[in-house]
Amino acid sequence: MANEEDDPIIQEIDVFLARSLLEKLYLFQYPIRPASMTYDDVTHLSAKIKPKQQKVELEMAIDTLNPNYCRSKGEQIALNVDGTSTDETSTYSSKLMDKQTFCSSQAASNVSRYAAAVYKKGELHLTPLHGILQLRPSFTYLDKADAKHREREAANEGGDSSQDEAEDDVKQITVRFSRPETEQARQRRVQSYEFLQKRQAEEHWVHLHYYGLKDSRSEHERQYLFSQGHGLAENTELIKSPSEYLMMLMPPSVEEENDKPVAPSNVLSMAQLRTLPLADQIKILMKNVKVMPFANLMSLLGSGTDSTAVLRCIQQVAMLVQGNWVVKSDVLYPKDTSSPHSGVPAEVLCRGRDFVMWKFTQDRWVVRKEVAAVTKLCPEDVKDFLEHMSVARINKGWEFMLPYDEDFVKKHPDIVQRQHMLWMGIQAKLEKVYNLLKEHLTPKKQESQSAHPLLISGEQRVNMAKAKVKQNYGQLEKEFQKQKAEMKSNDTSAKMEVSSIRIKEEPVSDEEPMDTSAYEGMNNGIANGLHAEEDSTGSLNGHLPGGCIDRVAQELKAFVSSTFKKQFVLTLSELKRLFNLHLASLPPGHTLFSGISDKMLQDMVLDTGCKQILVPFPPQTAASPDELKVYALWEAGDTYDQHRQVLLEIFSKNYRVRRNVIQSQLSQECGEDLNKQEVDRVLKDCCVSYGGMWYLKGTVQS
Repeated sequence: MANEEDDPIIQEIDVFLARSLLEKLYLFQYPIRPASMTYDDVTHLSAKIKPKQQKVELEMAIDTLNPNYCRSKGEQIALNVDGTSTDETSTYSSKLMDKQTFCSSQAASNVSRYAAAVYKKGELHLTPLHGILQLRPSFTYLDKADAKHREREAANEGGDSSQDEAEDDVKQITVRFSRPETEQARQRRVQSYEFLQKRQAEEHWVHLHYYGLKDSRSEHERQYLFSQGHGLAENTELIKSPSEYLMMLMPPSVEEENDKPVAPSNVLSMAQLRTLPLADQIKILMKNVKVMPFANLMSLLGSGTDSTAVLRCIQQVAMLVQGNWVVKSDVLYPKDTSSPHSGVPAEVLCRGRDFVMWKFTQDRWVVRKEVAAVTKLCPEDVKDFLEHMSVARINKGWEFMLPYDEDFVKKHPDIVQRQHMLWMGIQAKLEKVYNLLKEHLTPKKQESQSAHPLLISGEQRVNMAKAKVKQNYGQLEKEFQKQKAEMKSNDTSAKMEVSSIRIKEEPVSDEEPMDTSAYEGMNNGIANGLHAEEDSTGSLNGHLPGGCIDRVAQELKAFVSSTFKKQFVLTLSELKRLFNLHLASLPPGHTLFSGISDKMLQDMVLDTGCKQILVPFPPQTAASPDELKVYALWEAGDTYDQHRQVLLEIFSKNYRVRRNVIQSQLSQECGEDLNKQEVDRVLKDCCVSYGGMWYLKGTVQS
């Protein structure tokens, strides 16, 4: 007791477990850097990995302009390694040791006790580490220099050979035939060090893209170090009741457990299910039920469960179809599995099932023959997909098994909007993989949709119409008077400001892919579970109400301006991805949720001082139309505007360019000799390096 009084508790800190980067987070331990390689100056030129071995190799640039760098020594090392050759196989193309390679080795075999911690606003967020890798300098360039030296010595000795050497004596050659390898010999060979080294050398390197500390992708990934939802969904395992905590401290004895009847491995009682974390509970339920309304899911999870946490977890394992939740394909078909009917890999099965789910977002009915014709899968696999979420009707097709859930759509419009954007991305992938035609994208009207019509007499129809008119008459009258007053005020203001109107004549591409146009003509008015007439914003097609245009334009302009000041160069595809991330971070009901079309986004990009760069992509490119549209900030207001404009002019004529060509063109156009740091600054703003060549950001196709 005395010790506790002398050591009081100063502060209590909440601890959360972040699971978003589970089995993905590695810790790199760099060696102590020399004075010529500070953390601020280091540039990652390239990176590659062998995933099975968890082996990483990084290539970093050395600051050759640092006063602590010995230039003569760097030139000598480059000469020893490459000689006087200047071809593409040279290790140091600049005739100077300006880069260094680091190879990794595992620092610890068991890293389950280690985690990365982030402290923010009185909360400690922990993410378990998947591996700890120590990076050490690689001196393979010295081996290359030794090999060059031995080749030169062998060439010199070959010319001084004596002419009077006696002819070699004839030697007898013994031919032996290898015996058939036994099982024991094969096992010894497989376990040998030489065989393991050969297997490791056979694994191919996978080249990676490195993103800097201030890059938008790095900032986005760092958010995963924080627990999503402050522990409501992912950290329930850290929150235990007193009885559960006591059970963890004193588990039941083995004899008591053996007395209990053993259930099948695939059966889990509701009592056992509720001992699991909330995310695991939802995943198990959705995997078994396949399709479920949100109200039914809440009833199965028990009273007291937070609906916000459930909504956050359900979106990780299911997709919204007609207001109901359908389990995701990758949950049913995990990676490295295959079909029990045809042996088709899981990736192909997921694409086929996603196509069926997407068809049900457009229509309540799906024809089995059409699915089989598009996906090219066997009938058994297609039947499994349809049985997961629909019911067969004789001579009519397959109907979605649950009715449209209007209550959920009305209560959670932000979730519906987010799921709608996800389905647009899935539709784009399906169009690219299956080469979908317009007949596949537009739902067909079927007579089967009126399979169970309601018989209403003519007198009942008249009475219903009269009641509806009386109910809406007052509201319609108020709206009419309001619109009439607005029209009068607009007419007077238009006469005063007609002289200040300036028409912008800037060419815009005729091609205008609308993200939401594929959903305009949906049957039954369904767009990813959202009835068109019930959409309160009325702007799925990008048409905004008159009173919201100015606010939406201001918000959109602020986003585009701030994004291009950070990135300088963006493809339309990358800009849309960043915009979707921006939308996901906004609170529900924000003005930008009213709907932004591709044309509005492109017009705003041009209005903020950006220009479209017509990059000459190769003819065999597999890039999508959005990836072919490249926009760049033409004037940022700093001293590097002219340099960036010259660089963009270069890439309007070339798809990829070498660094020496860029540097010479910059010096010629700007009329001054630029040092390495200035060129690096301009290249970092607009370009990326891959395979020794430089590309505009977002245009690299590996």
